[in-house]
Amino acid sequence: MISQIYVDDIVFDGMSYMMVKHFVNQMQTKFEMSMVEELTYFLGLQVKQMEDSIFLSQSKYAKNIVNKFGMDNASHKRTPTPTHLKLSKDEGGTSVDQSLYRGMIGSLLYLTASRPDIAFTIGVCARYQAKPKLSHINQVKRILKYVNGTCDYGILYSHGCEPILSGYCDVDWDGSADDRKITSGGCFFLGNNLISWFNKKQNCVS
Repeated sequence: MISQIYVDDIVFDGMSYMMVKHFVNQMQTKFEMSMVEELTYFLGLQVKQMEDSIFLSQSKYAKNIVNKFGMDNASHKRTPTPTHLKLSKDEGGTSVDQSLYRGMIGSLLYLTASRPDIAFTIGVCARYQAKPKLSHINQVKRILKYVNGTCDYGILYSHGCEPILSGYCDVDWDGSADDRKITSGGCFFLGNNLISWFNKKQNCVS
């Protein structure tokens, strides 16, 4: 097993330096390891470290999935979904390839690691993986068109901001056209930095 340790350009005091060196020596007695420069790429996540901030993105991965599903030449969309659209089971609609639909959903779900702007829409589309219809896959294709035009989007984390924790939450009352259950969502910031986000369909009916 080959492991790698990423060491940033951090100025350690004497005690910290000795602790890090001791840890590295201990690990090297158990594993084959190499020391490399600061982290720039990990599991599809690109990390750009600057003097006063860190930028996380998945631009390479985003371009790959757009090409994979043949949407690289499609027209770009400014939003991942129209505001008036409400998906439903569409039981009378035309069925589509279940494997293809699930592959698209799975690929886009991994992209939400750095793209909270598509998390809600992907979550809604993921509800229909059992029996996907043409209306569902058309919405997923729209998300891919949006991603195609925003591949370089990501999250910026800045240094030196006030460590004040704040959160914002909301719900879409009567959001589901199938069972009238609501979807709640929220995001949390530490200073100006987004550190957590979620959306979840609740069990209650409004």
